[in-house]
Amino acid sequence: MTREGGHSHRRIIHVDDATGHAVQVALLKAARANPNITLMEDMVAIDLITSRHGERYSGAGHVWGVYAFNKATGHVDALLGRATILCTGGAGRTYLFSTAPRGATGDGIAMAWRAGCRVSNMEMNQFHPTCLYNLEVKNFLITEAVRGEGGHLKLPPGVPGGGERFMPRFDPREELAPRDVVARAIDHEIKRLGLDYVHLDISHKPPEFVKHHFPTIYARLLDLDIDITKEPIPVVPAQHYTCGGVVIDLDGRTDLPGLYAAGEVSESGLHGANRLASNSLLECFVFGEAAAKHIRANWDDLPAPPPIRPWDESRVTNGDEEVIVQHNWKEIRRFMWDYVGIVRTTKRLERAQHRIDLLAREVDDYYGNFRVTPDLIELRNLLEVARLVVRSALHRKESRGLHYTLDYPDMLDAAVDTVLAP
Repeated sequence: MTREGGHSHRRIIHVDDATGHAVQVALLKAARANPNITLMEDMVAIDLITSRHGERYSGAGHVWGVYAFNKATGHVDALLGRATILCTGGAGRTYLFSTAPRGATGDGIAMAWRAGCRVSNMEMNQFHPTCLYNLEVKNFLITEAVRGEGGHLKLPPGVPGGGERFMPRFDPREELAPRDVVARAIDHEIKRLGLDYVHLDISHKPPEFVKHHFPTIYARLLDLDIDITKEPIPVVPAQHYTCGGVVIDLDGRTDLPGLYAAGEVSESGLHGANRLASNSLLECFVFGEAAAKHIRANWDDLPAPPPIRPWDESRVTNGDEEVIVQHNWKEIRRFMWDYVGIVRTTKRLERAQHRIDLLAREVDDYYGNFRVTPDLIELRNLLEVARLVVRSALHRKESRGLHYTLDYPDMLDAAVDTVLAP
């Protein structure tokens, strides 16, 4: 077992330095072997199918499935079911620098919001302190366990204090302080000294210890001519986890009948204002099982989907300016990093809100006139989630957990969730 930031004991069962990958491989293997599970790959969800999409319109808000873009056919299919579970992950790709995979564009959060679900605490975005700084390699996370096993954060040579540890100046827990504290400390030093990165150094540990505990990191960085048994790793903070999301109860139920959520897409209350390291996988297991148990226990009472109208493409044409989608995608990620990042101000948030309002008109016009593509679907969702993050951040007049603003640096006595309703 290992220990990570904010932990007072070794409490993390892990698979070397690639636990998430191991879990994913095991789950996919089990799903493919189960005759009752059909995996539909190369599909991109567009919107939840609700009572409004029935052949007989209803405002009941029941969720019956999703409309999804089929990459193989280029058309949109309606996928129906008695119950729908959102497990779409977070919205890390809202930011320029993120450890999240390519598809983490907040799709489930945006779809649920448009369908009528409340979202909560969207301002609480966790920034992992240690992402590899390399202009050719994107989004390679240096696990917190490196610090948990004795790694030191140091200033690089050539600056005042070069080669010295800096975390003892910021927190008595030093490198094992919670992620928000460490990320802000690194951000402070980078801005104070005009750095591109700081160093994470575990080379003082025996080489075999390092190779045994971190085989993936060791091998990957060796390919980049960095031998972590002999030299430090250049690191920067990057968006890592969306602590806010779709409001759910202890059974994983959202506000809409027939719709459940589990994992990073949701806001269960488990993480509060700052997720503790490795509790993300735990949340997936607990609430995934809770949702499955609730659906199974109530299966006979879940109504079958009514007749649903097919996706209407009769009034749209093929897109003529794909560059618009790509440009807007990059612009959102850049201003979210600059204005809604680790340290915020009201003026920066208002600038971001202004840019979102301008881009929303462009994207809505484009979406309404052209056939959907995977990139357009994700851009629409990215913009929706960015708007929710900024609205929530402007609403909170304090600094708490992952939300730190120079205009309200103190924490209020009462901890209150930020809840937005459509």
